[in-house]
Amino acid sequence: MAETRDESQTSLGLYQRPQIPRASGFEIAAAAASIAWLAIAGGFLVLTSGGDSDAAGLRFAMTALALFLPVGMIWVAATAARASRVMREESQRLQAAVEALRRAYLAQEQGRHSVAEPSVSKKLDEIAALQRRTDAALAVFTSSRSAGAAAAAADPAGEPAADDQATLALGTPAEALAPPLATEDFIRALNFPETAEDMEGFAALRRALADRQASQLVTAAQDVLTLLSQDGIYMDDLPPDMARPEVWRRFAKGERGRTIGSLGGIHDRSSLAISAARMKQDPIFRDAAHHFLRRFDHGFAAFEARASDAEIQSFADTRTARAFMLLGRVAGTFD
Repeated sequence: MAETRDESQTSLGLYQRPQIPRASGFEIAAAAASIAWLAIAGGFLVLTSGGDSDAAGLRFAMTALALFLPVGMIWVAATAARASRVMREESQRLQAAVEALRRAYLAQEQGRHSVAEPSVSKKLDEIAALQRRTDAALAVFTSSRSAGAAAAAADPAGEPAADDQATLALGTPAEALAPPLATEDFIRALNFPETAEDMEGFAALRRALADRQASQLVTAAQDVLTLLSQDGIYMDDLPPDMARPEVWRRFAKGERGRTIGSLGGIHDRSSLAISAARMKQDPIFRDAAHHFLRRFDHGFAAFEARASDAEIQSFADTRTARAFMLLGRVAGTFD
C-alpha cells in the first residue's frame, strides 16, 4: 500500500523548468584554473622577456597564444561538463514524467474496468432472469397444451376428434393442424421481450416457440445473443443503417455479395473486431453463428413471401436482424 501511495503522488515540480544555479562547481574550478595559469604563464614570460626588438611582435603573439589558448580549452571543458549535467537532469525528469503518465493511464484503465464490470454483470443478470422467466412460461404453455390434448382424446362423442385422429394416423404432423403464426407475433418474438414485465412480448415468444420453423430461428438467435453478451456486445447499443425492403427481398430470393451489401448495416468497429476474433478462436461461437445464419436465411425466406414492406422494415429493426447484420459482415455474407 505504501508503494501504491508513493506512485500515485507525483511532485508538482515535475513539470516545472529546473532552476539551474548561476555558477556551478565546474565554472568555479575553470575560473580558478584560468587565473592560476595566467599568473604562472604570465610571470614566466615576463621574466624571460627581452632580446631583439625586431622579434617583439612575434614574441607578443606567441605570448598571447601561450596565455589564452589553455584558458579557452579549460572553459570549453567546463561548458561541456555543465551541458552534460543539464542533459542528465533533463533525462531523469523526462523518465519521471513518462512513468507518471504510465501510472495515470493504468489508474484510468482500472477505474474504467471497475465501472464497466457492474454494468456487464447487471445485463447478464437480466438475461439470466429473462431466460428463467421464458422457461417457466414454456413449461406452463406445454402443460396447458398437453392437458387440452388429453381432454380432446377423452371425449367419446367428439366426431371432429375422430377425424383429427385419422388425419394424424396418416402421418400429418401436429404442427400442421395449428393455425399459422401471425406476422406481428413473429416480429415481436424475434425482438424478444423488452423487460421482465413485458407480458405481450412473452406471449408472442411463447406462440413463436410453438411454431416449428419460427422456434428454430428464435432458439438460434437466443444462442448467439447470449454468446455476444459475454463479450459485452448488446444489440440495443448497435443502431443499424436500415436497408430498403427491396434489398431484403433480393436476399430472400437468394442474392448474396455486394448487391445486398447495404443489409450489413452494423458498422461498429469494436463489435465487428471482437466478433471476428471470436469467430476464429472459439469453435462453439463459430458453430452457433453459422447455424444462426442458416436458420435466419430459411426463416426470412418464408417470412418475406407473406410480408409487406412495412413489416419487413419492422423485422429489420429487431435484435435478431441486428445480430444477422453483425455476424453476416463477419462471415462475409455481403462481400
